[in-house]
Amino acid sequence: MGELILVRHGETEWTLSGQHTGNTDIPLTARGEDQARAVAPLLADRRVGLTMVSPLGRTERTAELAGLTDYRVTTDLHEWDYGGYEGITTNEIHRTRPDWYLWTDGVIPGDAAHPGETPEEVGERADRVLAEVRKAMAETDDDVVLVSHGHFLRVLTARYLELTPAEGRLFKLETGTVSRLGTEHDRPVITAWNIEMPESVRHAQPRSCDTADA
Repeated sequence: MGELILVRHGETEWTLSGQHTGNTDIPLTARGEDQARAVAPLLADRRVGLTMVSPLGRTERTAELAGLTDYRVTTDLHEWDYGGYEGITTNEIHRTRPDWYLWTDGVIPGDAAHPGETPEEVGERADRVLAEVRKAMAETDDDVVLVSHGHFLRVLTARYLELTPAEGRLFKLETGTVSRLGTEHDRPVITAWNIEMPESVRHAQPRSCDTADA
């Protein structure tokens, strides 16, 4: 049986600034594109049958740079809708709500484009995605890849493990990483988490051969 592979998109400018980035379409930085390319060798030995991608530029670009060009855009994979906290950092929120915590307190409503979501609503989207994943995996032994966003993938992981959406707080997830969800004795487990190609490896120059090494 295949595994469910999670890919978080590469770095953006708002990743660096700490701004909550829901449905605002922020492009990858140069480093983010480098991270996305480095995903390809991490998937090289996998047999991928289905790839589903969030409908935002940073995720589609990540998929393409990672060599996942045959994908299906899936609306339910979009990031948590942060409502009135879109584009705002946690430090800024804490100026008026010192004890605020996304996973338990949720967000405030925003404008029509950013109405906001509760953890439970994000969990409902994750459950719908997982239903599609299970259907695909029941028909083949191939892997399924999801290219999406940090908070959403953390919620999805919690739901896969039969936890509440808010328990996604337990699974820190970095940009440009690959994680895998599978089973052990028919029970859902994490088989790999937060894997990335180190920058020292990504930027290493091939070592030239010379007669002294022959």
